[in-house]
Amino acid sequence: MTDSPASAPDSPATAAAGARRVCVIGGGIGGLALAVRLQAAGREVVLVEARPQLGGWASAIERDGFTFDGGPAVIADPAAWRALWGAAGQDMSNDIELLAVTPACRYHWPDGTHFDLSGDPRSLRNEIARLSPIDITGFADFLIQCSQATTGEPTLASPPELRPRRIAGFARHLARDQHWRSAYGLAAQHVESEQLRQALTVMLVLRGANPMAPGTARLLAHSPGSLHDLWYPRGGMQCLISALGRLFERIGGTIRLHDPVVRLHMVGNRVTEVETCSGWRDRFDAVASNADTIHTYRDLLGKDVRGEKKARRIARRQFSPAMFTVHFALEGSWPGIPHRMVLFGPRYGELLSDIFEHGVLPQDMLIYLSHPSVTDPSLAPEGRSTFQAAIPVAHLGKLAVDWDQVGPMLERRILREVGRRLVPDIEDRIITSFHRTPRDGALDFSAHLGSAFGLGPLMTQSDWLRPHIRDDVLANFYLVGAGTFPGAGVPNVLASARLAAGVMERDLG
Repeated sequence: MTDSPASAPDSPATAAAGARRVCVIGGGIGGLALAVRLQAAGREVVLVEARPQLGGWASAIERDGFTFDGGPAVIADPAAWRALWGAAGQDMSNDIELLAVTPACRYHWPDGTHFDLSGDPRSLRNEIARLSPIDITGFADFLIQCSQATTGEPTLASPPELRPRRIAGFARHLARDQHWRSAYGLAAQHVESEQLRQALTVMLVLRGANPMAPGTARLLAHSPGSLHDLWYPRGGMQCLISALGRLFERIGGTIRLHDPVVRLHMVGNRVTEVETCSGWRDRFDAVASNADTIHTYRDLLGKDVRGEKKARRIARRQFSPAMFTVHFALEGSWPGIPHRMVLFGPRYGELLSDIFEHGVLPQDMLIYLSHPSVTDPSLAPEGRSTFQAAIPVAHLGKLAVDWDQVGPMLERRILREVGRRLVPDIEDRIITSFHRTPRDGALDFSAHLGSAFGLGPLMTQSDWLRPHIRDDVLANFYLVGAGTFPGAGVPNVLASARLAAGVMERDLG
């Protein structure tokens, strides 16, 4: 706490008038994107990151001479990334090259059936005709319904400003577009093939949602991400993150790495100073956090009554699952294994129930497999390949196991399944392998319960019912990233940065 006398509470709209210095806590994608937008708008921005490198969950992992992507496997919305460079008056193509990912995703079932999704309408129609000819029309109708749906984003950008009429209008949209239904139920209304139903909904798991649960149909509002053309940055996702960091510094921003924030100091209803582990302490006119929401309120604002209360309130909500990830490198180039695959197990709905509801570790698995070196061979030495295999598991609050014991066993099980389906002699070809558990997520990123996607996107925890971009009490404190509106997933995180920048710019004046 500073020695300055506490001022009377200000309204959020006027509290930060004239403010220019901003601190962004957390150098994940959301924090970086917000920092760039604010710096480009003329603010003096300091970005503080706890880890030695930028990227958060998306930061790279180096092991045994290989570099593995730690987070997203592809880019679904390059326009949102280009907009960041555009906000700074620069061209993204000067800093990073995007490579097309083809097919966008291959879905593979235990019986050997596979289905390739593509952004090319002709290729997609041919794939549907091969798998389930009777679903050609229904598949197209499903995509039309998804594309016509609306999320109401413009009215939800600044939740405290909502009016009852706007909320009522949004409720009408929910009813009209059948957003109260499960995503799987909406897919089942249009297509007969069980495999197509799974393919149309499984990517929602990577936004922390159970596609079998009521209310998840609204998450298909922009259609499943795998139905669009997808891209990959040459050199890996870390190259894209690093390029964004260089852009931020090039336009005048300041980055502090490997220096965790330990406390936010307050005067009245305003955050006034940021203090880090190294002892660095500085005053700011506005502060935004890209850190885990529970960590932000419980640990950084925990010495204030607002922080304690808010953390307890959020902790009572339902959190999304965690991910268990195996990174491995193989001898061979493997051109027949595409960049992105989903390996389904014998169960779908029942498996998702085990993960989301029952909190058990089932024997069967749903594997999200990434093979980035097939798109960018420079990621591995000639004649070698890099892979990432991730499976959703219940978070630490539901699945209480000793990950030191379970982790190696689960890694072997995943590698055996990948080998059985795709690489018969995988054990002879493994150069290196290691895994990351939900506990690693909790320790490395202060993720509550090790959840990879924060609050679950339930109807009762979505849109304006998520923690708001601008805190309802603290006049100059903001959130950005998966923990706030609109939610998890890289496109949503980038949208949160855009929305947060707009709200902060209005407040800063």
